[in-house]
Amino acid sequence: QVQLVESGGGLVQAGGSLRLSCAASGSIFSIGVMAWYRQAPGKERDLVASITTAGTTNYADSVKGRFTISRDNAKNTVYLQMNTLKPEDTAIYYCKANDLRTSWSRYLEVWGRGTLVTVSS
Repeated sequence: QVQLVESGGGLVQAGGSLRLSCAASGSIFSIGVMAWYRQAPGKERDLVASITTAGTTNYADSVKGRFTISRDNAKNTVYLQMNTLKPEDTAIYYCKANDLRTSWSRYLEVWGRGTLVTVSS
């Protein structure tokens, strides 16, 4: 069974930092693009950042210069370093993996269950 498990969320004051991790498990052969999304209360789920297998990154304008996405392909893990956090960054953060392949299956996309980030003012 393939799954993504996020960790690292929590409560932080404005201006602080958090580092999120998302580890994929389940006899994985390869993973394509990995990404972080977030969903604030009453709002849609939006892309925060993505990273290709080769390391090419993409960021939402709202987080450029503050957040950094990275990945460790050997560990099937993606990270999100979040600095200079703002109250408007408060949301549930979800990890997504595209084109995940195991020894016997291919998954077009797999989502984690999310981790809550709360930024107090």
